[in-house]
Amino acid sequence: MEAKSGKALRFVRGATGPLIGLVVLFAFLSIATDTFLSVRNILNVLDQITVLGVMAVGMTFVILIGGIDLSVGSVLALSGMVMGYLGNSLGWPFGVAIVVALLASAACGFVSGLMVTRLSMPAFIATLAMMSIARGIASIITNGQQIIGFPDWFSNLAIIRNFGFLTVTVGVMIAIAIVAWIVLQFRPAGRSLYAIGGSAEVARLAGINVSRATLWVYTVCAALAGLAGVILSARLDSAQPSSGYGYELDTIAAVVIGGASLSGGVGGIGGTALGVLIIGFLRNGLNLLQVSPFVQQVVIGIVIAIAVATDTLRRRGE
Repeated sequence: MEAKSGKALRFVRGATGPLIGLVVLFAFLSIATDTFLSVRNILNVLDQITVLGVMAVGMTFVILIGGIDLSVGSVLALSGMVMGYLGNSLGWPFGVAIVVALLASAACGFVSGLMVTRLSMPAFIATLAMMSIARGIASIITNGQQIIGFPDWFSNLAIIRNFGFLTVTVGVMIAIAIVAWIVLQFRPAGRSLYAIGGSAEVARLAGINVSRATLWVYTVCAALAGLAGVILSARLDSAQPSSGYGYELDTIAAVVIGGASLSGGVGGIGGTALGVLIIGFLRNGLNLLQVSPFVQQVVIGIVIAIAVATDTLRRRGE
């Protein structure tokens, strides 16, 4: 029992604040609504956060090195459109269409990484440019039209609950989070991200290939955004060039709420998971309380501001 609790604490190490916030939020919503604690509602929340959860893992890598990626929402849309166009319009085997969509997404991240490393462009500008490029290509593919109707086996990935509670898409999100946590905690490549975020120059002098690490981080982030696009398409049984608008803000918010520092070098998958759960439960609870969507935006904004302010005060204290 102690060993299991120790592993759990290690997973969320450095994210005590977000953990306390999640517990308080969970307790409040449990009292404020009658349906929040139902098994069906909890499972629905897990289904709803799969897209955000997958994207947030990639964003964690980027923020750890002190970067930012504003293109993930557009890359999500591009992935869904490439998959839908190849699979539905051209008749390619749907599995092949999914692989090509993920490769196209990874290519977007690779180009963003090249702009950051080779052209010395600020990550904000490089990914802002990619955000426009990816969104434009997603719209060009079908002239702005959505693609509807995917194979039943594909849509069932987000519908059928295996063992009575777990969809394949939720299982994929959990597996990705576990693998990412292992990489950051136990692999040299993962630990090097913390070093780069702390000081890129010191990391370079220590023998870390900063440019190569930055390149693969942006590539992985975009590939995961593409995977999120595939998952979203499975949930909606459609792909739309307008998908993913504003998702980059929610993704960054989840990572920051989870205790990561926008300056880099601080954060982890455990904290990000807590941040994703906080946003998911908060949105779900506000919906159950019949709070206006406009008010929800204000509440989420306040939560983000508090998280960033806490990070700023912590760094100032250090």
